[in-house]
Amino acid sequence: MDVVLSGIRATGHLHLGNYFGALRNFVKIQDKYNCFYFIADLHSLTTHPHPEDFHQNVKIILTEYLAAGLDPDKCTIYVQSDVPEICELYTLLNMLAYKGELERTAAFKDKVRKNPENVNAGLLTYPVLMASDILIHRSSWVPVGKDQDQHLEMARTFARRFNNLYGTEVFPEPHAMDPVGGPVKVPGLDGNGKMGKSEGNGIYLCDDEKTITKKVMRAVTDAGPKTPDSPKPEVIDNLFTLMKLVSTPDTVNYFEEKWNDCSIRYGDMKKQLAEDICKITLPIRARIDDIANDSSYLHRVVSDGRDKARASASATLEMAREAIGIKRF
Repeated sequence: MDVVLSGIRATGHLHLGNYFGALRNFVKIQDKYNCFYFIADLHSLTTHPHPEDFHQNVKIILTEYLAAGLDPDKCTIYVQSDVPEICELYTLLNMLAYKGELERTAAFKDKVRKNPENVNAGLLTYPVLMASDILIHRSSWVPVGKDQDQHLEMARTFARRFNNLYGTEVFPEPHAMDPVGGPVKVPGLDGNGKMGKSEGNGIYLCDDEKTITKKVMRAVTDAGPKTPDSPKPEVIDNLFTLMKLVSTPDTVNYFEEKWNDCSIRYGDMKKQLAEDICKITLPIRARIDDIANDSSYLHRVVSDGRDKARASASATLEMAREAIGIKRF
């Protein structure tokens, strides 16, 4: 069975962008593939989180993974730092990664531009750690967004470079897996770009009904259409994109007609949008509360996941060490 690998950084609560862009797809494919889903806590260290926040963020992602429908009996769920083999492979692959190619990555240049006072080595070698995450399980498929295409290409580069240098076929070249139903971009409520944690424009799976309604009602809009069938500006198109994700086709068509005949009332549209978002997220929120309070279950999930992930990772690492010539006396 083909191996699928994906993870989410441990930087706080998951939002609708995470759910529709990744989590919902993770749930759909966990019956069909050998899936490894991890919580990327080592990746989050580039921002130097406080120790108390660091552990809490791991628990948050774990809880919300499970509440969203990931089943530890169908897939392997683990914490990245619980699998030391990843760090050893990271070391080995760093010997094959070159400063120039790492400095040219779009993500690194963007991080340097936004945070010039925190240009650490972890940011520079971020693609190497990501490649280690993927290659340690000899993954064939990685469900990633377009913004991660360059990192996935680098994982393929490191796999080829290792195999060619050592005359082996330890690492298959991983490929992007399109989500079921095609790629999904979830826009933010501020009318600009996609929903994200750092942008402060998201609706979180843990939000209550009052919070969701308040956020949606404050979403950016405009003065309304001036002529029938006029094109929608980005801020309005974003609202319709959100509605297409959470509402019924009849609901979407109703507000499309209201837009086209210039009779749309944004307040009505936002109320409906908030109600439909709540229908999806509030059941997840209820499960989040239940799971977060079940410490023994969380411990069992991460312990079992660690053991499964380490078994897979150890087998791969042994192959890599043998290819390099690292032998025990």
